[in-house]
Amino acid sequence: MSGRIRLAFCAWLATLAAACALLPLVAPAGWLLQAALLLGVQTSVGAAARRVPLAAPVTVAAQAVVSLLLLTFVFVPGDALLGFLPLPSTLDSFGALLAQGVADVGRFAIPAPVTDGIRLLLVGGVVVIGLLVDVLAVTYRSAAPAGLPLLALYSVAAGLSQGGTRWLWFLCAAGGYLLLLLAEGQERASRWGQVFTGPRAGRRPLPGGEDEAASVSVRTGRRIGALALGIALVAPAALPSLGGGLLDTARGGRGSGEGGGTVSAVNPLVALQDSLNQPSNRTVLTYRTDSETTSDLYLRIVALDQFDGTAWKPSERRITDLPRPLPSPPGLSPGVRTEEVTTSFQAAGWYAQNWLPMPYPADEVRIGGRWRFEPEGRTVVGDRGQTTRGVRYEVDSLVVRPTARQLANAPEPPAELLEEYTRVPDSLPDVVAETARGVTEGARSHYERAVRLQDWFSYEGGFRYDTRVKAGSGSAAIARFLEEKEGFCVHFSFSMAAMARTLGIPARVAVGFTPGVADGEGGMTVGLQDAHAWPELYFEGVGWTRFEPTPSRGNTPDYTLPDLPSPERPDTPAPRPEATAEPVPEPSATDECAAAGNDPEGCGAVLPEEGGASGGSFADTLLAAARTALPVLAAAVLVLGLLALPLLWRNAVRARRLGRDDARPDAGTSVVRRGEAGSAGAESASRTAADRGRDVRTLAAWEEMTDSAWDYGILPEPSATPRMTAERIVRLGKLEGEAAEAAHRLAGGVERVLYAPEPRPAPGAAEDVRRVRAGLRAAAGRGERLRALLLPRSSVRLVWAVSERWSAVGVWWDGALRRVVSRLRPSRQRV
Repeated sequence: MSGRIRLAFCAWLATLAAACALLPLVAPAGWLLQAALLLGVQTSVGAAARRVPLAAPVTVAAQAVVSLLLLTFVFVPGDALLGFLPLPSTLDSFGALLAQGVADVGRFAIPAPVTDGIRLLLVGGVVVIGLLVDVLAVTYRSAAPAGLPLLALYSVAAGLSQGGTRWLWFLCAAGGYLLLLLAEGQERASRWGQVFTGPRAGRRPLPGGEDEAASVSVRTGRRIGALALGIALVAPAALPSLGGGLLDTARGGRGSGEGGGTVSAVNPLVALQDSLNQPSNRTVLTYRTDSETTSDLYLRIVALDQFDGTAWKPSERRITDLPRPLPSPPGLSPGVRTEEVTTSFQAAGWYAQNWLPMPYPADEVRIGGRWRFEPEGRTVVGDRGQTTRGVRYEVDSLVVRPTARQLANAPEPPAELLEEYTRVPDSLPDVVAETARGVTEGARSHYERAVRLQDWFSYEGGFRYDTRVKAGSGSAAIARFLEEKEGFCVHFSFSMAAMARTLGIPARVAVGFTPGVADGEGGMTVGLQDAHAWPELYFEGVGWTRFEPTPSRGNTPDYTLPDLPSPERPDTPAPRPEATAEPVPEPSATDECAAAGNDPEGCGAVLPEEGGASGGSFADTLLAAARTALPVLAAAVLVLGLLALPLLWRNAVRARRLGRDDARPDAGTSVVRRGEAGSAGAESASRTAADRGRDVRTLAAWEEMTDSAWDYGILPEPSATPRMTAERIVRLGKLEGEAAEAAHRLAGGVERVLYAPEPRPAPGAAEDVRRVRAGLRAAAGRGERLRALLLPRSSVRLVWAVSERWSAVGVWWDGALRRVVSRLRPSRQRV
């Protein structure tokens, strides 16, 4: 195995070793075998292209094109010509599959199922990383920088993975990278004529020689490897936490065992928006309850209580073992009426996340598996990879029914709670607080201010519900929402919570599901389109209290309705869009179509694109531009490929003449046969070379020099001797110094090979040819240099060779026909 092939194999192996760090994130692991096969084909194409050899950019382009064809064949063969040639529709399919993969990453918890979208992200990502590693380490012979893409792949995986096996994947990735560095060191050492394996027995290393140079190379590789591995070890700890699932994976943090640990989560905004825009309301869970009504049975997952100006997100909290029963809800006094209900849940087999949906506040949770409790948010979270996939559980909870008087007369909350939950970032625009004060002007209590905010958002302020509005939860997004007045539940809940905090009301945002719909058999069904976010405001004596500012979603709490109806305010919960006579928002039509089980195509343009997210206009524009440019690009690639044939053939011939010691014996005879070495003694020279075994490398180098001169416009002279040819090339090519001396040395070497009684090889013939080529290029103008590179004149030899082969085939065919006819004639005479 040659050094370059060994290096390519090690690059392939190092990429797969780093990709193994992704194994804990998804299940099953069959995608890795698929990635290994595609990566192997990509590596083989690179090895073959370098063997030709092709120029480095051409090699990279060939690998990229083959990789695209392979990905097309594996993932979207139905939208490709012959199953693997991309078409304009193929880009649409890839875009939809990638969007689905991104959505699935946000929806599922670790370990996520390998959906088609996630598989494309995994396999495609590994193939792209593998291409970068191969280009850096093999094509450009620089293995140390190839550690950067490997580090990126490992760091992403390490940042997402959980459990105590991270060290195993680190060792795997580190071993692959060290193997790559070692292979590069051996390949570099082999250029000095010896692969470094230490001093030979009985032989002292040569000072300053090849052993010392190889030793320096290995020491340098070790230092680079140690530095890169150190970065790989530290980087995952320095990177921000990443996550997946509807709300993110719970992190066991510092000690997930008995009595401790932490839990944190990321903003669920994008995943929630994607769930609302799904064309079909896929079932998340089903439940049965003994409550007389389910309108207030919101299934809460987690509370977002920290607002840093960029996003609402949960604070990092301590988690404990799941107690039975749970502690009493904070702030709830015995004087508030409550109703105890018991609800049995069954999660769907595909729904896998670490946060447990349940009513708030829960008294007791009966569930099997590794589940833990976060007291501040009263959430239950899975430990060490525990998810909701297919689990059954039962929850005893309270339906809190405070009166408006109790909320209006609520005393001041504790100072610590007030300080934490009324904190707003300095980046929050002044318009948020000013709008809050304007809406609640004249209110006499925090309760009345909260109700006025809710009513302003839900029907008085002119807001419109639209799930396709660009997602955003930072300070600027809230100000933009208050100005444009278009958004979905995330915008309404985040904005109301922020405005409540500016008024001194403790507030946070809860994320989960609305109660769902009845299944007709006494149970309830909750789907993806029931995903919802709502604000929770704290009132001492009642605790965290739900409000509903989002129009056409959920149920307005009874304690926010007036005792008597008024013409200015409805006394019933805000109806869903399909029950009103007013024009309905477009996403509500999506819900209606999905709930009715209609064909999504029948909903017309109202339906958002499958897997689509907000801000898709740029993607649509990009895809449209790609569809327009693809035919032009394909034609351009075809034309450029045809134009590049002379260049590729010429490079291959030059590499064969100068780069191989075992050149074919007839490589030099063609020089004499064509007459470039002089016609006077051509036949004699040819016989002498055949009889005395002349050095074919010298003759091949001579032919390359004359062809190079031909490329720069110096036509060969069949009647000239080698010495005359060299003088002519020097004069017309304006060669000077080393280039001129190299041309004369080559001529002398050819004369010795052809005419000397005992031919002697001409040392350094290949280097002399390179010097002559450099001199010709330096003396030529820009146009002549481009002509010699892209359309070399000596490439006409390819036409001659094809013509000769065609003539030989014609002669053979004619002879074969004659033989057949001659054999048939006697038989006919006998008959």
